[in-house]
Amino acid sequence: MPNLRGLRAAASTATAVLLSSCVLAGCGGIVGIGGGGGGGDLTTQELDWKDCPAPSESEGGGSTPSPLPNGGTWECATMQAPLDWNRPHGDTIGIALIRARADGPGPRLGSLIFNFGGPGGSGVGTLPSFGPDYATLRTRYDLVSFDPRGVGRSTGVRCESDAQLDRFFQQDAMPDNAAERRTYEKNTRQFNAACEKNSARILPHLRTTDAARDMDLMRQVLGDDKLHYFGISYGTELGGVYAHLFPQHVGRAVLDGVVDPTQTPEQGSLGQAKGFQLAMDNFARDCVSKSTPCPIGTSAQDVEKRIARLLAQLDAKPIPGIPPRRLTQTAATNGIAQALYSKELWAPLTEGLQQAYAGDGRIIMLLSDAMNGRSENGEYSNIIPANVAINCADQKPRYTPEYVQQKLPEFQAASPLFGRFLAWGMLSCTDWAVPGAADHPDVSAPGSAPILVVGNTGDPATPYEGAKKMADALGRGVAVELTYKGQGHGAYDSKNKCVQAAVNGYLLEGKVPASGTVCS
Repeated sequence: MPNLRGLRAAASTATAVLLSSCVLAGCGGIVGIGGGGGGGDLTTQELDWKDCPAPSESEGGGSTPSPLPNGGTWECATMQAPLDWNRPHGDTIGIALIRARADGPGPRLGSLIFNFGGPGGSGVGTLPSFGPDYATLRTRYDLVSFDPRGVGRSTGVRCESDAQLDRFFQQDAMPDNAAERRTYEKNTRQFNAACEKNSARILPHLRTTDAARDMDLMRQVLGDDKLHYFGISYGTELGGVYAHLFPQHVGRAVLDGVVDPTQTPEQGSLGQAKGFQLAMDNFARDCVSKSTPCPIGTSAQDVEKRIARLLAQLDAKPIPGIPPRRLTQTAATNGIAQALYSKELWAPLTEGLQQAYAGDGRIIMLLSDAMNGRSENGEYSNIIPANVAINCADQKPRYTPEYVQQKLPEFQAASPLFGRFLAWGMLSCTDWAVPGAADHPDVSAPGSAPILVVGNTGDPATPYEGAKKMADALGRGVAVELTYKGQGHGAYDSKNKCVQAAVNGYLLEGKVPASGTVCS
């Protein structure tokens, strides 16, 4: 199972879409790897911007991106980048882009490039769904996003078929005994072998450092002297790596929902266990604090006990979900975690738990499907294969089942509900075809322009402490820290006026807020 750290924007957006029975719109066709030498200077290429076509069924289906509020349109193009940055004049790979042009009234500052997280989230699919939220920023920037290499239409990683993925996500990912553990290990090896079989050519070239170099090429192709950037979740790690590699090219940059760059994968998973447990505690307290009775428990402790009991029951006997699938313990845990990414999903979670207690697992399964990138017609995006492939290319440690078994008590102490799930997820990169790059990314960026680092005290996926660690790692005089006392993953999209005023003021006017500013 994937690390949950970065599925923020793509997962929460897809959840809202699935729950309203429609499909996220994006832009069409898979972009392939060029056959032959790239040749020439890729920085001088001209992008052929065109209207975005409707996404294919394998990308979730649906219609073209909705027009912008003022009648503007989204445009799509493909940028060629080296497949192997060590061979810049060799084969190329297509990087799918989307943009909305700046609409004034202020003078245009350039492009503002977004990465919404994952790794594995499609920027081409996600940016249009957030278009209205960034209308203020569009007054002075072209809003631009992209599918990083290995993601979506940028030569997306392919592993198992849709039918195989259905079985993979139904498996018991929290084994209780030796037989269940062997089955889980076998399924993980089969998934990883399918990735190697179907995507061998691109797997060695999916490190975050590769994506950062793609962004610097993008900056030049778009005609910008500096990279203006908005990174969310894993996008903060990508932004930090970019700043390390190209500090002299950093323009105005915001990192929101911040990954701790100092942690090993194990430390990151343990931090997530604590973060999701905190979010669950907050969800339970919120439910029982309202004037109307909480329908899923009489106290916060009771809410969590009932959820734990439900998960234990599902381990023994799954309940009907979305036919013909049944809601398993793993799918339910995944779905509950998905709902904790955003306070807006707490109401659907409450309703889903009510239904599950009555033997109906459909809403919780919809939440799990959204996390896994499954559309209502049963086809998967490649968010999970890309998530695993990029994480495994980045992360050097390879954990054994025996090691995970030893760590289970520590993880369960951190989170009775999510600890085991996240601990066993550390096996995702075991027997992966490509060695990992490092224990953790290097984001030190001496000489960089100021970078605004925004931490959320209630963030489940990238716990608040990571913002301070990122600020320290970027280096003295680079990071400017902003704290949001709120819930959910990230801060800007919470629509908190204080956060948005600070971020907008920095990006639009260059007004750097005082480091240590707190919004609530």
